[in-house]
Amino acid sequence: MYFVTICTQNRLHCFGEITESNGDGLLAADEDNGLIVDADNGFHVEADNYPPLREIQYQPTEIGKMAFEFWNEIPQHFPFVVLDAFVIMPNHVHGILIFEKPNKTDWTPNKFGTQSQNLGSVLRGFKASLKRYANQNNIEFGWQSRFHDHIIRNEIELKNIRAYTRNNPMNWVRDRLNKAEKK
Repeated sequence: MYFVTICTQNRLHCFGEITESNGDGLLAADEDNGLIVDADNGFHVEADNYPPLREIQYQPTEIGKMAFEFWNEIPQHFPFVVLDAFVIMPNHVHGILIFEKPNKTDWTPNKFGTQSQNLGSVLRGFKASLKRYANQNNIEFGWQSRFHDHIIRNEIELKNIRAYTRNNPMNWVRDRLNKAEKK
């Protein structure tokens, strides 16, 4: 299990803006913990298993909506990846990716050169697809090179990271990644 963070180039707010409101518009998903995404209702999120969320609104841009869509498509391209909690923020993406390769027996350390079916290739595919979409639709957009990842080692860590991901929009004002000018 990996917790990843991917940032936009120069941390520009390419994916949208978060404001206080009636709660509609959050691009997040964590079905195991009661969050439900309703694309027909402005990506409204409900948390049946948690106390009420502070009322915020995420107004996604076109590229923000596509980031949400492309993230959800990762398992179609990499069937060994299971998506867990994730959130699309104005200038970054947080997500938990679970790799399930039960039949893999020939594990080898990462090495320099071309690699496939690992975390780097999954995120490279996601980033490339969104950048390609932006280019094809004349949307000014770029990614920061690289990504941050953390291996989740136990259930307590998983629970804490899910909570952090879920609460990230409510903590946006204090978020260390909220430093760039609006795009």
